[in-house]
Amino acid sequence: MFPIRDHNPSQSTPYVTNMLIAINIAVYIYGLIALGNETAISRYYYDYAMIPARLSAGENYPSLVTSLFIHAGFMHLAANMLFLWIFGDNMEEEMGAIPFLAFYLISGVGADLAQFWSGPNSQVATVGASGAIAGVMGGYLLMFPKAKVDILVIFIIFFKVFPVPSWITLGLWFVIQLFGGVGADPNGGGVAYWAHAGGFIIGLIITLPLWIKRGAADYWTVTDGHPPHPDAKYKFQKSSIPAVKRR
Repeated sequence: MFPIRDHNPSQSTPYVTNMLIAINIAVYIYGLIALGNETAISRYYYDYAMIPARLSAGENYPSLVTSLFIHAGFMHLAANMLFLWIFGDNMEEEMGAIPFLAFYLISGVGADLAQFWSGPNSQVATVGASGAIAGVMGGYLLMFPKAKVDILVIFIIFFKVFPVPSWITLGLWFVIQLFGGVGADPNGGGVAYWAHAGGFIIGLIITLPLWIKRGAADYWTVTDGHPPHPDAKYKFQKSSIPAVKRR
């Protein structure tokens, strides 16, 4: 089950969201080009990834920010940028460009600290924008719980796109992170579940003042839990390729 788009893209250009996507892509390309051997890659991660044991030793606090722009592979990058593209534009439109940037970075730093808390002596490097994007998702859930999100469901050879309310998509995603975090080994590799869960909670909390300013539950009544503008109209285009029956 994978979100592919929401039905309420922002009406203004999301400059910060686009900038963050561009920076993440540029850093990834730099890593591919400039880091040509294992020694260089290891040094790169040591200097810029968040390593809990280094923080415990009072070292490399800037990694709480730099780690947000490093990705461990193409699919890691692609998934994170897709989620940021889906959910970031509406949050930027509601908050404004500079407040949204601050919100994103605070969520990301908080997510790294949540992962640090789960294993302060771990030597495993934490990288990726997913903690910051989880904060965006938490804020999105609070502001737009009924916004329609198209999800791609893949089950063996079955493929289907379903529109579902964001509270189902994001709520289920958050529960998965919590359960994953409970069983995760902080000294092992894999998904940084606590960074995801922590970033989500922090983003939701930081968004509370904006939600209250908009009228709290009354805001949901006015907007019906959607971004405050009309839904986009999506439709599949007809193919010019003729249908042919097989015999």
